Amino acid sequence: MKKIEAPIDKTKTHSIRFEISSAFIFTLIMAFGFCLVINLFFMEQFYVQNKREAIIQAYRSIAQAISDGDITSEEFDVEITHICERYNIEMIVLDADSLTIKSSANNAEQLTKILWDNILNPENIDDKEIIDIGEGYTLQIEKDRATGRKYLEMWGVVGAGNLILVRSTMESIKDSVSISNTFMAYVGVIAIVVGSVVILYISKKITDPIKRLYLISDEMKNLNFEAKYENSENYNNEIDILGHNMNELSETLEQTIKELKNANIALKQDIAQKEEIDEMRKEFLSNVSHELKTPIALIQGYAEGLREGINDDPESRNFYCDVIMDEASKMNIMVKKLLTLNQLEFGNEKANMDRFDIVEMVRNYIKSAELLAKQKEVTIQFDAEEPIFVWGDEFKIEEVLQNYYSNALNHIDGERIIEIKVVKLDNHARVSVFNTGNPIPKESIGHIWEKFYKVDKARTREYGGSGVGLSIVKAIMESMNQAYGVINYDNGVEFYFELETE
Repeated sequence: MKKIEAPIDKTKTHSIRFEISSAFIFTLIMAFGFCLVINLFFMEQFYVQNKREAIIQAYRSIAQAISDGDITSEEFDVEITHICERYNIEMIVLDADSLTIKSSANNAEQLTKILWDNILNPENIDDKEIIDIGEGYTLQIEKDRATGRKYLEMWGVVGAGNLILVRSTMESIKDSVSISNTFMAYVGVIAIVVGSVVILYISKKITDPIKRLYLISDEMKNLNFEAKYENSENYNNEIDILGHNMNELSETLEQTIKELKNANIALKQDIAQKEEIDEMRKEFLSNVSHELKTPIALIQGYAEGLREGINDDPESRNFYCDVIMDEASKMNIMVKKLLTLNQLEFGNEKANMDRFDIVEMVRNYIKSAELLAKQKEVTIQFDAEEPIFVWGDEFKIEEVLQNYYSNALNHIDGERIIEIKVVKLDNHARVSVFNTGNPIPKESIGHIWEKFYKVDKARTREYGGSGVGLSIVKAIMESMNQAYGVINYDNGVEFYFELETE
């Protein structure tokens, strides 16, 4: 069983641009938040570690200079000054006699006091936090009682009794961390704003082609193949290639659907034609059986009369034979006409188009049918003299003329005149056959071209008409795609047909 999927509710869906932008902006905010948290919790420790390494470096540099004996050299002064200024360090060096050898601060006396206090009272840890004690040095954090500031200090004895004190205020570290975090917050907010704008722009550039592809696919779903991906010729990325492929797919689907529709129309026409043929076959058999029923009954009746010898005199036998022969002749003519009509309707007989003089053809036919007109005491009027050349199947056109002429003879009345005209129009020639008599009833005008339709059945039976002649005219003229018709007058009826002259 085929699963029927529910239609997509587009109001509940998010655009890919929104999703990409949201993901990147969220990632940007999370990255900034992570950095800010790291700064808040670990920046101070990092600064302390950095300051500790700087103090240790300064202490070792001084110790090395004392060991090398160049503590008073100019090179050492430059180096130690650079370290002190860079890391905001205070230092003092005393000799064995407590005389100041080097000092980076103006308060040498205070530093000397602090140094001696550490040496003489190393166990006084109320205001101290010992970090590390090594061979000849101590690293600690000490709180100044007077100012309340904390200092990172390193002191010890080096060489031949030289005393060293190197220290840096912890307050500068906190200030630096605070400034760094504040600056980072400002930079982070600006980065988030600017980054969001850039992300929105980039996501628009990326998602616009995808949106166009989505709209194109939506149109394709509704069998509208006019929408095309515009950048399909510049293959900048995979999306452009996808757009190009969708354009080709759209064209292929459009062509395929056109072919399917054409095939479907052709199939419907074939089915309709088959149904029409079946109906025509049924109608044909019904009409033929109906039309042949009367002559067959007459032939059978008179043949039985001859066999039973109802009348023995030669005159009666000859009459019976004449009736049988007459009915058989009518049946033969009707069958021939039906075969001709059948070939025309089923397209088995193609028109052979030639250029011929229609005036000459009409004149020749009137001459050949002159005897029939004299027998019925009919006056034929035809005044055309100049030749008029037309295109058509000359044999079939003559058959049309013959049917019109025979129809006029069989329905002649009143003044008993048949008037044939050939009139040249713009690029056509019209041939008309008019006969005096009664006009065709209005209710019969639309049916006279149908097979076996008879306006006056009694009269048709009298002259042996089959009701097929005008159907043959219709089939012939429609096979050549030319006009034909009938016009009623007060004193008669005119049938016509037209042929191309160019």
